[in-house]
Amino acid sequence: MKRLSLVIVFGLLLISYGFAQTQTIRMMHYNLLFYTEQGSGGCNSSTNNLNTKDAALRTIIDYVEPDVFVVNEIGSNVSYADRIVNNVLNTNGRQGYQHGPLTSYSGGAIANMLFYNSAKLAFHSHFYLTTVNRDINGYKMYYVTPNLAHGDTVFTTFILMHLKAGTGSDNEQKRLSQVTRLMNYLESTGLYGNICLSGDFNIYGASEDAYQQLIHYSNSLYKFYDPIDEEGEWNNSSRYRSIHTQSTHSDDNGCASPGGLDDRFDFILVSSPVYYGSRKVSYVDGSYKALGNDGNHFNKSINYSTNQAVPSSVVNALYNMSDHLPVIMDLAVDVSPVSVSAPSIADFEVYVINPVEDQLKISILPSNEEDMLIELYSLEGKLLMSKQQKVGSDGARMELDFPYSSGLYILKITDSHHSTVVKKIVK
Repeated sequence: MKRLSLVIVFGLLLISYGFAQTQTIRMMHYNLLFYTEQGSGGCNSSTNNLNTKDAALRTIIDYVEPDVFVVNEIGSNVSYADRIVNNVLNTNGRQGYQHGPLTSYSGGAIANMLFYNSAKLAFHSHFYLTTVNRDINGYKMYYVTPNLAHGDTVFTTFILMHLKAGTGSDNEQKRLSQVTRLMNYLESTGLYGNICLSGDFNIYGASEDAYQQLIHYSNSLYKFYDPIDEEGEWNNSSRYRSIHTQSTHSDDNGCASPGGLDDRFDFILVSSPVYYGSRKVSYVDGSYKALGNDGNHFNKSINYSTNQAVPSSVVNALYNMSDHLPVIMDLAVDVSPVSVSAPSIADFEVYVINPVEDQLKISILPSNEEDMLIELYSLEGKLLMSKQQKVGSDGARMELDFPYSSGLYILKITDSHHSTVVKKIVK
């Protein structure tokens, strides 16, 4: 019988937090409907005028005041991103908005972009993935916390996708290939943590394979969560009328899609740490909404008759700006300063017992009932395991599968107050 030994090679590092300091970050995703002079089909300077769009977008930004503004269908020349910063975001008393890098290596006249309020966030790094018709873009941002000068901050990665439009199996297969490209990247690079994934997915129902790949991914570490938990067949269903995002037009003006509100194409999904709030960033319950959708405009234009979801000026701006509605939500960010201290009797203790037959045995002895997050990393920083564990006042003992090769690993256990025990172990 094979026996394995885990040797503790350094002691406990306990990170404790003072009183929680929370900052709210508002995120808005928006398909801008060909924010470019090149346009497409009937989208031209008459039906999709950029000056008209700028005025409408300023009204929407004035109302929402987003800190993270992520968009699809912006022109693939960076001048269009600069135009939004200068003509829309940094106007009406606002200043300090910036944008991230723009790519369009998959080709086409439209791209994705992230804009951000530099008073609350700063840019760290960017990645892109080419797909069958549009790039996927990831922006790693960090929060401007009170102790940023001392190295304390919180990271979140915002990923943007614009999946292939259209019905039929061929288009569904292309959407699946785009999603698969992203999920393979996340898993192969170990990109785990605070992630918000947004975009115009062009998906008609949750049964489509592309959506299932996101929500029910085979490796549960990397799957995404719908903050409002509305998994269904959204297309042309009055049951989902309050969450539809397309189209704001029932009429056909030559550019905007007609038919009224009857599709949920636009999404913000979140990773497990954001959904459960395990890494200092959490979705604020009740904040997710399709802006301007009052639930009474199924198959109608957004400005038909009365709409009391938002002021009338905003309703008209939503109609004039795009055939999609923006999706907004709030994130709560714990920006409490971090201090390092020695373990105390009031904090929890962790013991790792030598495993037998590929099992890691852990004993946790807390002073109070806690929800613990147990994570195992390779030395390269790739997350290998993540497990939520309820620990009672009498502690807990766990036997976890450890099917990993010989080498060094990092075990991290975090309680609900963000106190953390870290152990380096050798197999």
